[in-house]
Formats: sequence, structure tokens, C-alpha cells
Amino acid sequence: MADEGTDAAPVRLARLKHWGQRFHDMVAAGDESPPPPHDEQELVLMATAHSIRSLDLPITLFDDLLSAFAQDTTTTRYATWSELLDYCRRSANPVGRLVLRIAGYDDAALDRSSDALCTALQLTNFWQDFGRDWRAGRLYVPREVSEPCGAREAELATVGSIDLAGGRMMSPALPAWDRAIRRCVVVTREQFELGRAVCDGVRGRLRLELRCTWLGGMRILDRVSAVSGNRLQHRPTLRAADVPAVLWHALRWRTVPTSTVGNAVA
Repeated sequence: MADEGTDAAPVRLARLKHWGQRFHDMVAAGDESPPPPHDEQELVLMATAHSIRSLDLPITLFDDLLSAFAQDTTTTRYATWSELLDYCRRSANPVGRLVLRIAGYDDAALDRSSDALCTALQLTNFWQDFGRDWRAGRLYVPREVSEPCGAREAELATVGSIDLAGGRMMSPALPAWDRAIRRCVVVTREQFELGRAVCDGVRGRLRLELRCTWLGGMRILDRVSAVSGNRLQHRPTLRAADVPAVLWHALRWRTVPTSTVGNAVA
């Protein structure tokens, strides 16, 4: 309906607006004798509305997600970090805050650290999916990063052309784009460091899950940074062989001192 839709942007926006209105209507209707759902989407909306009411989840977080979905239909380039981080604030950060609320946490410091972790994961996905997004018409590297590095979209347009004689995909080096993405990686690492606190501030299974998520994200980011020359064809991923290492490091996790965490996320 949004970023993966094939209809024209105005059509997707209209469908998304209608879906959002149905969502708000369902939340406002309450639990008293709801009518039977007419379709699968309505069943999903009914279940979500019930969760919002029973767990006292802020509907503003869902509205932020809807806002980001709408932006996906119209925005394919970002000029500044400020613009890109604002998108992450609405497309990724609400998910982390909802996880915390569902688990019973409502703490401003944890929220800030969760925001940083979710932003870091979103940014990592952008650099990981650099080639896939480009082929879909999207480019997330801010122009304030790419232009000083001499990275031009015209270079990307020439990569991946078919070598008719050899019958293979050409993959020339793109040093300017390597420089740009590595600068993006530096900013992303800073967000990951700010996101460590939430991995220490929760308990039980969620603590292990967040630590594994943090470690897995950093592992992918390391591989993104190591790629050189074929970013449009190569997508760094985690493999089955990574699982034991991630679990081992999660169990041997180094907890950041509380005083350091407080300064980091303030």
C-alpha cells in the first residue's frame, strides 16, 4: 500500500488514508458488541484496537507510523540528516516504544535509548539495502553526505549493465559511494552506542532479545562497511553461522555503567 505499492502515489495515499480512518474508527468504537469483521484487514484492525485499549498504548505512535507510510509513497530522496532522522523518528522509533509499553516499561531514558537503537537499525537497513532500494527508485544517503564525497547518481545508473560479450553483470568500483556510505556508517554506529542502554534497562527475555538485536545489527553494519565496489549487487546479511557468535556475545554482554548511560542518552 505504501513503499512496495505499484499503483500511482495518489492512489496509494488515498488507500492509506482510508485504512487509517478505519483504524481510528475501530479504536473509538470500543469493545462493546463489535460487529463481525467483513474482511481480513478489518480483523487485524479490530485486534490492534483491542490491544491499544487493553494495554493503554499511545495511539500517537501508530499515527507516526501511518505518517511515515504516507511519506514512503512520495519521498525517494533526502537532502539532510535532519530529514532522514525525522523519517526514522516516525518509521522506526514507534516500534521500539510500543515494545517497551507492551512489556510494561514507561521510562523517558529507556525511550530515548530505544529511539537510538531503532534509528540505528533503520539506518543499517538502508545501507544494507542500498542496491535493492536504488533499483526500486529510492536513495537514502543524504545529499549533504554524498555530494561532498563526489558521489553522483549518474554513476549508479551505469552500474549493473549487461556485458553482452561475457553474459555477466558488470560491477565497477564506486569509490565515491564507498566513502559516502562509510560516513553514514559512522553516524549509525553512534546511534547504536546510544542504544545500548535499553538493552541493559529491561529484564527477562526482552533483555536477551534486545542484546541479540543490537549485536546482529552491529554485525550487519560491519559487513556493510567492509563492502567495496559492488554495493548495488551485494547485500550483506546474517547467516546461520552467525547465530552462535551473537548468542555467545549476548550472554557475555558488557553492561554499560549507569552513570555513563545517563550521560549518553540525556
